Amino acid sequence: MKGLVLAGGLGTRLYPLTKITNKHLLPVYDRPMIFYPIQTLVNAGIKDIMIVTGGNNAGDFLRLFGNGSLFGLKHLNYTYQEKEGGIAEALGLAEHFAEGDRMVVILGDNIIEGNIIQAVGDFKAQKSGAKIMLKKVENPKDYGVAELKGKRIVNIIEKPKKPKSNYAVLGIYMYDNEVFDVIKTLKPSKRGELEITDVNNAYIKKGNLTYSILEGYWADAGASIDALLEANNFVAKNGANKISLKRKRR
Repeated sequence: MKGLVLAGGLGTRLYPLTKITNKHLLPVYDRPMIFYPIQTLVNAGIKDIMIVTGGNNAGDFLRLFGNGSLFGLKHLNYTYQEKEGGIAEALGLAEHFAEGDRMVVILGDNIIEGNIIQAVGDFKAQKSGAKIMLKKVENPKDYGVAELKGKRIVNIIEKPKKPKSNYAVLGIYMYDNEVFDVIKTLKPSKRGELEITDVNNAYIKKGNLTYSILEGYWADAGASIDALLEANNFVAKNGANKISLKRKRR
């Protein structure tokens, strides 16, 4: 199973912090934001990882991570998203990297307190299809929301005016290799992007999308200045799934 970290976008919601850097390189407490999702994958046993980035600061990721040895990786892969085409388009760029394998996809601004080990294990045992992560939230209107019927998801609606549940779809997705065929059938949304919600709803129609509920803290740290501040405060006080960095003495 392979891992994909999506770290493109212009980060306009965090302007002017993002005027000269990618939002995923902004600090969350004592390390760049993107360290946390990478560590989430590594903690789940995923060691073959690609970063999708874009914009004028793409080279900064290579300078920061190199070959990924900081995370115990032998190699770290990179690819470039040339335009603001959406999460699904960014995922589509990894088809050659997947090589027929399954993928765990995580957005580069998603920070969790716990881990996804059980969810990844359950997905490995799943014969085919996809799995998403849900989290009960107080403000579901701000997210893609899962409509549940028993133990099944019957629909996902992006930022609904009248949410059918309080369960938001997190930026952690797991797909079999058929996801790339699904992406090729998508049409751009009104904002001109290929939407990951459309991908997930396609799997719902096929009847093979499952879900796990994330326990513990979760932050969409790149959503706003307030969200970034909250994530910094939480990690400073409580920690998150972090690696222990060896600091150079001077």
